[in-house]
Amino acid sequence: MYLGLFVFMEYFLYILKSYSDGSFYVGSTSDPAERLKKHNSPHKGYTGKKQPWEFVYVEKFLTKSDAIKRESFIKRQKSRQYIIGLISGSTVG
Repeated sequence: MYLGLFVFMEYFLYILKSYSDGSFYVGSTSDPAERLKKHNSPHKGYTGKKQPWEFVYVEKFLTKSDAIKRESFIKRQKSRQYIIGLISGSTVG
């Protein structure tokens, strides 16, 4: 009986903080370490202008869809205070 091979990939919601101006960036990925390298490498995007970045918050998910839903939820809050509360552990949601 063949049960098949299941490959489980984890996905992550992450929040970065800029050392240069204290701003936050919310994203999702399957490889946080590689993604941080890209944010901190020279490029013209939003994160390229505010380097260097550091992780301040990470959540793990079993599906890419769940990680993206969480990312979207946090971005819809449009609130720096919400993100600070999440990082400090005082925000529910």
